[in-house]
Amino acid sequence: MAPETSFDARPEPREPHASRRRRLDLEPDTVERDLVKLVLTVVELLRQLMERQAVRRFDEGDLTEEQEERVGLTLMLLEDRMAELRNRYGLRPEDLNLDLGPLGPLLPRD
Repeated sequence: MAPETSFDARPEPREPHASRRRRLDLEPDTVERDLVKLVLTVVELLRQLMERQAVRRFDEGDLTEEQEERVGLTLMLLEDRMAELRNRYGLRPEDLNLDLGPLGPLLPRD
């Protein structure tokens, strides 16, 4: 008689890698900070995209000197304001970079 074996077809639950566990903590005490973190992440993504677009337009000569100055000043002010908001909520620039799993980080690492 063959010995009885048990086979469970369900996969073993795997603990995600520690660096990938960057989920929002939905505790009542941290909701405001987490919401600010999410909003700042989206704003930082858009800021970086605008900066790249501006550099491309600078390189191609699409902008007048006055437009270049205005765009440059606007991007500097936006970056300064982002730094102020991160500091107010105790966030570092790397805190805004979400890990998208197999796709990698949302924002390029400098």
